[in-house]
Amino acid sequence: MNILTVDTGTTNTRATVWHGSRVLGQAARQVGVRDTAISGNRATLQAGVRDTIEAALARCGMQACDIGLALASGMITSNVGLHELPHLVAPAGRSELACAMAAVRLPEVFGQPIWFVPGVCNPVRNIGLHNCESMDMMRGEETETMGLLARVHVATPAVIVLPGSHSKFVHLDAQGRISGCVTTLAGEMLQVLTHNTILADSLHSDFASDIDAEMLLAGARSARQIGLGRACFVVRALDLFTIYDRNARANFLLGAVLGADLLTLKNSSAIHVNPGTAFYITGKPLLREALSLLVRDDDFFSGPVVTLTDAQQSHLASLGAQALAAERGLLGPCGAVW
Repeated sequence: MNILTVDTGTTNTRATVWHGSRVLGQAARQVGVRDTAISGNRATLQAGVRDTIEAALARCGMQACDIGLALASGMITSNVGLHELPHLVAPAGRSELACAMAAVRLPEVFGQPIWFVPGVCNPVRNIGLHNCESMDMMRGEETETMGLLARVHVATPAVIVLPGSHSKFVHLDAQGRISGCVTTLAGEMLQVLTHNTILADSLHSDFASDIDAEMLLAGARSARQIGLGRACFVVRALDLFTIYDRNARANFLLGAVLGADLLTLKNSSAIHVNPGTAFYITGKPLLREALSLLVRDDDFFSGPVVTLTDAQQSHLASLGAQALAAERGLLGPCGAVW
């Protein structure tokens, strides 16, 4: 069976054609739900997703009729996506997510029904100022998490670390179900601080090029002791009054921002991380290395820390969508094999 998977985020969409575990064709476009939020209609998103699918099919010489199953996950199921599905309330594992999948016909996008995977939200009711910090949600990361569970043996309970523009920390309970998540703006903060503040001059508007462990850990300690805002400004002082080079200063900033994320994990009511909880860290190589170093250095965390390889974290959304489809009984004997 040929399978099409679509992963749509805030700014990008990726479509992949599979036969078993083999990628036949792939395409990506800079189109996402941000376009709907800005324009107020779905026309741009619909056209962008359609074009991305058509490009992926063209790369393997296929048409829509050659696809046996189409799957979609990510922000595409949000209120500014192509078909809104309500968040599934945690705890949610493979069976719960599979049961909540929904098939939708969108002829303006694809000629066959598309099975959408819902997002997951934390189990918080009657939200107000007293408990709003406990609420969090995800769309797409739940599918990536299921992909990781299908590929790697995960010792639970665990935290799956998915750094990005919005860094997501997904907590798995002892049964391997998503029990909740917590989100930070770490990636966006690094972007803004590096390019759009007075620190741009001290950093030459560029991120760390390689890890400087001393400076990374110093930045994290600074954020814990004097707060993130002050720790960030210290980068300016390091530039004007010390001999530390640009990469060292960038590491200090990276440590401050990521260290604040670890502080969130220890204090947030959105998820409950015990000292012995295992960590599985994904992301770009430098971020993986930085986060692994910071977790291992923090006396609070004593559980195993697993840093995934590029191969282990490749195509997680596609793999997770297919794992959920298999759980739902949508794959025949010639479906995906991993």
